[in-house]
Amino acid sequence: MTLEFAFGDPGRADNGILGTGLPLLRGAPRETIAESMEPAGTHGGFRLWRSEGCIVGFACSGAGAGLENAARVLYADLMSCVGKAKLCRIWNIVPHINRVAPGGLENYQAFCKGRSLAFESAFGRGYTQRLPAASAIGTRADSLTVAFLAGIWPTRHFENPSQVPAYEYPSEHGPRPPSFARATLASTPEELKTFISGTSAVVGHETFAPHDTARQLDCTFENLRLISRAAGLGDKMGDGSGVQRHFKVYLRHAAELETVAHRVERGLLQPGDRVTYLEADICREALNVEIEAMVRAPAGRLSVGAARS
Repeated sequence: MTLEFAFGDPGRADNGILGTGLPLLRGAPRETIAESMEPAGTHGGFRLWRSEGCIVGFACSGAGAGLENAARVLYADLMSCVGKAKLCRIWNIVPHINRVAPGGLENYQAFCKGRSLAFESAFGRGYTQRLPAASAIGTRADSLTVAFLAGIWPTRHFENPSQVPAYEYPSEHGPRPPSFARATLASTPEELKTFISGTSAVVGHETFAPHDTARQLDCTFENLRLISRAAGLGDKMGDGSGVQRHFKVYLRHAAELETVAHRVERGLLQPGDRVTYLEADICREALNVEIEAMVRAPAGRLSVGAARS
């Protein structure tokens, strides 16, 4: 079974089509997560699939008791599912991500707190060295959705030299910082899989050009170039023979699709690339656009950059 994310339709998890609930604006309506998978039952809140080398989990939970608690519970389940495997990528879809809850925290900040506490509980004080690539996108639905990919393969995690690692953000961004790496490389016997986290217009730890989509795109392209170089993909994110790339572009304002798509297609895409444009809120209210990528290359096709220490 091939596992795929579905955009613009609810999907069917029993067939390996995992619904995200995100409106599709244009482009590929599916994204492949893993191939040759078999259903492996459930554990905690997660439905699971396994192969000889990896495990995928997918969960959708109500946040009635608050997002901090919902995230902490789901992530505790996630770590239990993963066991001794290595996390490669996590996808989070957070309800009303910019809404301020009665306690004074934005939903994203509450989610980050619960996620961080779960990681620390599972891995100890050095948990930041085990954090994989991830994204957290806002939905107008009321459920928290979390999906993960983990494997037995060697993994390396990378940071963008122009950005403070997210897990070191100062407290002005919330009581616990976000828990993810800017990119993760998984080396299987057949190929290299590089997961580029959701990337936006952040320099250091500050938002660049608040609410200005055009300038934020310029900054986002530069951040993609820098993390691509750091992860050993070169300045062009591994474009070339035998390399497969899938980009997801998240837009806060659907009315900006034509302008953004023109810029992305001219400044980022190469022939053969897949791209999906989705309407979604971004983790900071002042950000209008975010881009993530999955890059697959035959083993030995790319040199590998220096991982974070």
